[in-house]
Amino acid sequence: MSLYTIAGAQLAFGHVALLDHADFSLEAGERVGLIGRNGAGKSSLLKIVVGLMQPDDGLVTRQQELTTVYVPQEPEFDPQVSVFDTVASGLAEVRASLDEYDAVAHELAATPEGAAHDALLARMNTLQSRLDATNAWSWRTRVATTLAQIGLDGDARVGALSGGMQKRVALARALVTDPDILLLDEPTNHLDFDGIRWLEELLVGARAGLFFITHDRAFLDRVATRIVELDRGRLLSYPGNFSAYQTRKAQQLEVERIENEKFDKLLAQEEVWIRKGVEARRTRSVGRIARLEQMRHERAERRNVQGNVKLDVGQGERSGKIVAELTDVTKRYGARTVIERFSTTVMRGDKIGFVGPNGAGKTTLLKLILGEIAPDEGTVRVGTNLQVAYFDQMRAQLDPDKSLADTISPGSDWIEVNGTRKHVMSYLGDFLFAPERARSPVKSLSGGERNRLLLARLFARPANVLVLDEPTNDLDIPTLELLEELLDEYAGTVLLVSHDRFFLDNVVTSVIASEDEGRWREYVGGFTDWQLQSERAAQLAQAAAKPAPATASRDAAPKESAAGRNAQRTVKLSFKEQRELEALPEAIAALEAEQKAISAKLEDGAIFVTDAKEGARLTERFAAIDEELLAALERWEALEAKRK
Repeated sequence: MSLYTIAGAQLAFGHVALLDHADFSLEAGERVGLIGRNGAGKSSLLKIVVGLMQPDDGLVTRQQELTTVYVPQEPEFDPQVSVFDTVASGLAEVRASLDEYDAVAHELAATPEGAAHDALLARMNTLQSRLDATNAWSWRTRVATTLAQIGLDGDARVGALSGGMQKRVALARALVTDPDILLLDEPTNHLDFDGIRWLEELLVGARAGLFFITHDRAFLDRVATRIVELDRGRLLSYPGNFSAYQTRKAQQLEVERIENEKFDKLLAQEEVWIRKGVEARRTRSVGRIARLEQMRHERAERRNVQGNVKLDVGQGERSGKIVAELTDVTKRYGARTVIERFSTTVMRGDKIGFVGPNGAGKTTLLKLILGEIAPDEGTVRVGTNLQVAYFDQMRAQLDPDKSLADTISPGSDWIEVNGTRKHVMSYLGDFLFAPERARSPVKSLSGGERNRLLLARLFARPANVLVLDEPTNDLDIPTLELLEELLDEYAGTVLLVSHDRFFLDNVVTSVIASEDEGRWREYVGGFTDWQLQSERAAQLAQAAAKPAPATASRDAAPKESAAGRNAQRTVKLSFKEQRELEALPEAIAALEAEQKAISAKLEDGAIFVTDAKEGARLTERFAAIDEELLAALERWEALEAKRK
């Protein structure tokens, strides 16, 4: 039985229909991810489920005695209150019942037997049954247990916590109630990689039915058991995680395209028939005319694929070959060392991702590379002819009182991008801002719309170095995918800070990662490559730290060590290894060619219509080739290192 059901819901703000005869249900134990464009009405739907809003029309049903908890995108706390009291505020009703029970008990003791005494006794019994059912007697233990599970200090003041830790406090306040339905709006915002992984494990093991909004595709893949897409007022349901949704969505769009082509062809034939000469008109069928009118109506009502943002970066002049060179750089803030003896060279065209926990010093390292701050030790050499465009995660570059048009092109109605002159209204339209909103103030925009406006402002200026500090926050999935394509084709240098694992994998060619206590290290590849390499490095370090078995005598040990060193100096590849090394480049090229051919077959989605099984097989083979390529490249690297 469904925990919650919406049937035929309608909701509109002005002329915009957020829900248009929408249907939705949530089953016990389901984890439903809600996706859709910015401003489509996702948060409004969550508020309807929790009861903070009501639809204009439609039927809403929920099970009785259902506990529903909503964690908003930006939770609000009293900064002076302790973490323990903030989390305990989630049990406000339970604590109120306890207080009432104590008051009734005191009043009962002072009331003589009679009608009033009997009424108080009945009320006390009712309260006791309620408190027993909700396990209210041990509320302090429940709060303490929840704090321990989530890793929070109950004595800390909420105002002193980082954004990521405050998000944990909000989740603890929700989970302490042991809800039947848990509603989360952008739960991964402000969380670092460790925090996101922790949250994934927490939600996968939770008892509650889960309904959440996120644009983090890796999070959707790990947590969701069903994807619901909100598209222009309609709710479309897809079983499985985000990867399954992408496959099914591609198949659906391909089927729709074929059906629309057939329909349009038939409609064109009927339009030709209706316009024939006088003799044909004498014999035309009344039923056929009615069918043509119905076809015209259906064509007008067709829901075409929604347009996407049009991104284009203003290309600046080429920078010098070396963008920045850091040599033994150290940076301290008081007694804390943020960066210790770090060296790297950033070349023109590099796409580098900066990863690490919140507060590790990613923004500090970016500013050192750009020459905005000086190191305490070491040297920084900044390259020549740098034109830097900076995307600030705090959106400090946006004046909330300025209009959208003045933000993009102050004092002018025209803007020039890559040598092409565009009207500011047309340019804003490329970023999905309607002309009537061009004179609206920035403060009227949602978080995702502000990020889109900041991208529009950023890309309007010529640049050869893009610095993007958390650009993915609040952006919808279609815009994220388009931004990935743009950065992949961008000829300049990209310095990227992000906690979106898919985005990092699809954009960067190397990763600079924090490894605690101010140590930073550079890895080749994207986020997944960094994880694999760092895990192997940790395993090797653990193996090296284990003491060697003391089987040899004390006198024999130096001789054995010397023999080992001589053997290490004279080691050569075996005949079999030499042949393997020579064959690897050809094998890698063959795998890449096979993957490219499969990609071409899968690209338009037609294979899923003509032969769904073959499409599924090719999809699996495409993923398997990735693993084979990684293994082959690692083997090649190992053999080359041994040969040298």
